[in-house]
Amino acid sequence: MYALADCNNFFASCERVFRPDLGGRPVIVLSNNDGCTVARSNEAKALGIKMGDPYFKIRDIVERNGVAVFSSNFALYGDMSRRVQEVLRAFSPSVEQYSIDEAFLDLSGMDDIDFDAFAKEVSRACRRLTGIPVSVGVAPTKTLAKIASKLCKQYPRLRGGCYMHRPQDIAKVLRRFPVEDVWGVGRKSARRLSQMNVRTAWDYTQLSEVLVRRTFALPGLRIWQELRGIPSIGFEDVIEPKQSICVSRSFAHEITESAILAEQVANFAVAAVDKLRKQGSLALEIVVFAMTNRFREDVPQTSAGICTVLPEATADHRAIVLAAVDACRRLFRHGFGYKKAGVVITRLVQAEGYTPSLFADGESALREARLSGAIDSINRSFGPGSILFAVQGDGHIAMAREHQSPHYTTLWEDLPKVKVK
Repeated sequence: MYALADCNNFFASCERVFRPDLGGRPVIVLSNNDGCTVARSNEAKALGIKMGDPYFKIRDIVERNGVAVFSSNFALYGDMSRRVQEVLRAFSPSVEQYSIDEAFLDLSGMDDIDFDAFAKEVSRACRRLTGIPVSVGVAPTKTLAKIASKLCKQYPRLRGGCYMHRPQDIAKVLRRFPVEDVWGVGRKSARRLSQMNVRTAWDYTQLSEVLVRRTFALPGLRIWQELRGIPSIGFEDVIEPKQSICVSRSFAHEITESAILAEQVANFAVAAVDKLRKQGSLALEIVVFAMTNRFREDVPQTSAGICTVLPEATADHRAIVLAAVDACRRLFRHGFGYKKAGVVITRLVQAEGYTPSLFADGESALREARLSGAIDSINRSFGPGSILFAVQGDGHIAMAREHQSPHYTTLWEDLPKVKVK
C-alpha cells in the first residue's frame, strides 16, 4: 500500500495557522509581485475566484466579500512544509516529498494494521502538531492514493483519511473521476483521450494495453496499470539533485538603469548558488536573461539572454556572481524598461568525486571555497543576507509584497508574542 498526504489549500492554510480570526473567512494568496491568485480557501473558491485569476480583475469580488489577501510568503510556507514532513516521517520511515504540499508514504510491510484508521490518525496528527489540514489517501498504487486523497477533500465525513482498496469501490470511484484530473494525464493527452471518447478514469482502464502503449507510450501505460491496481511508478525516498537551477522574478517597477538591474541579477545569482551548494553540486554554465513588459504596447520591447561557460565547475559565490553581473551588463540596452530577469545555473555535476582539469589553479579554488564556506556559516548563524557582496545593494529583490504576512517561524523579530495580564 501507498499513502498520499496532501495539504489542503496549503498556502492559505499556512496563513490561517497564525491568524485564527480567519476561520470561515475567504482567503487568497497572490503570486510574486501580487500578480495572480495561487492559493484559495474553500470559501474563496465558492465566490468564483479561480486559480491564476489576475488580482486586478477580482479586486471588486475581494472588496465586496471581505476576502483576506496575502502576498506569497515562501519562507513561511517552506518551513511549515518541513514541519508536516517531520510528522509524516513519524508514521513511515520512507517518505517521498513530491511537492511543497504533497508527500507519498511507502507502507510496505505494514499489512497488519487498519489502513483506514491509519490514514485518519496521520491527518489528525498533522492538524494537531502543525495546524495544517491534510488529506490522506491510502491505496494499492500511488495514482489511486492520489485519487483517494481527493475524496477526503470532497467528503468531510471521511475525516481526513480514505482507504480505497476493494475492487468494487475503486471501480465506483473511477467511473465518476474525470480522466483529465488523473495524476500524470497532461493537457495534450487529455485532448487525445477526449477524441477517443474517454471521459473518465474508468474509461481509460477499459482501453486495451496495446492501444494504450501505442498511443501514449510508456508513461501512459504506467498510468493505465496504476489505475488497474498494478504498482508501476517507483517510490523514491531520496530526492535526486536538480539538473538546472533557475531563480527569476518580475519586478514591481520597470528597471531602466544598468546598475539597478545588475543588483537584482546578483541577488538572483546568490539565491541560485545557495540552492546549488545545498544539493552538493557544481555548475559549468550560467545563463542570464532579461525582458521588458510584453503587456505594454505603448513602449519598445526587447528580450535577451547570455550564456557563459565557466572556466571550471564551481559552486563558489563570487565566481558565479561575477559571471552573472558581467552577462547582465553586456545584455543591458539603454532606453528600455526591464520588467523581468533571471539566472539559470545549468550543466550541473556532483561535487563529490569531481576531478578538476589539470590546469586548474588549486590554491585559488581553495581560497574561493573557504570564502563561500564562511559566507554560508555567517548566513546560517545570523540569518540569510547577513553578509552580502557590494554589487547586491541592500540584498532585496524588487518585488511588490503589499500584503505579506510576518515570517512567524523563520525570523526572531516576527515570532508571535503572548502577553499575560
